[in-house]
Amino acid sequence: MNYRTKTYIAADWDGDNDAVKQLHKWNDSRYYSLSFTDAHNLQQARDNSLNCSIKRSLATRLDASKTFVLIVGTNTKTVRSGSCQYCASKNSWTNACARGNYIDNRSYIEYECEKAVRDNLNIVVLYKAATVDRTKCPDIVKYIGNHKAMYCFQNGQYYWDYQTVKSALGQ
Repeated sequence: MNYRTKTYIAADWDGDNDAVKQLHKWNDSRYYSLSFTDAHNLQQARDNSLNCSIKRSLATRLDASKTFVLIVGTNTKTVRSGSCQYCASKNSWTNACARGNYIDNRSYIEYECEKAVRDNLNIVVLYKAATVDRTKCPDIVKYIGNHKAMYCFQNGQYYWDYQTVKSALGQ
């Protein structure tokens, strides 16, 4: 039996990697009391794996998670990485996979969000901004879970908002 004890972090890794790093910085710090076990420490798919193999690896990590954290940035809703339409194994004439896998044109983020909702995980949506802009959020989680901004604006500058993120994660 799998116990769901991990926290799964999903993001546009190209555009929002700094926000993921900030969560890990708070988690690894002795000063901050953010505490979670990252599901991505479980099983890793190789970067040269097929999209369907990577999605199976993501599913394994999600199956061990109780909390799903989505970091929403500028391109989160429109990113297409993970779609079979970009896989060399997809035959464009027959619209079938040459390796016998199912065709799945969802991005990794869409796949992760749908599985998190289907598995009834605790959903936290963090916006890499000073305000919550649900138009940038994938539709399936747009009105589900706890939505919070990761930045605050003080003294004419933007800062990472540790207290808001910590409360959004229920800590």
